Amino acid sequence: MAEPNTTTALALSAAIGLASLAPGIDGNALIGAFTGAALVVVTSRDIGVIQRAAYMIISLVMGYLAAPEIIESTPLRSSGVAAFFAASLVITVTLQIIERIKSADLLALLKRGK
Repeated sequence: MAEPNTTTALALSAAIGLASLAPGIDGNALIGAFTGAALVVVTSRDIGVIQRAAYMIISLVMGYLAAPEIIESTPLRSSGVAAFFAASLVITVTLQIIERIKSADLLALLKRGK
């Protein structure tokens, strides 16, 4: 019998595959975002299951939404590749920005701006 994680991953993969067939949805971008999000989840070993699920959803949604912007701004022309890169980078980049904001001295920045 398959492990629950394997069964869940297969069910999610099947759901993404079926959703990509719906009209109005860019199937390439959806599958690219899913693979990028899956890469994030697989490489995030030191976090809990709930946080992994949140990372998966955030990466999937943002990867899909960012694909058109990446295509417009870069030489990439495949929405699947653009969504993959966006989904695989969104969590890492966002967490780095949050850490820099936490460590920044905002009062000194405001004083310097005057």
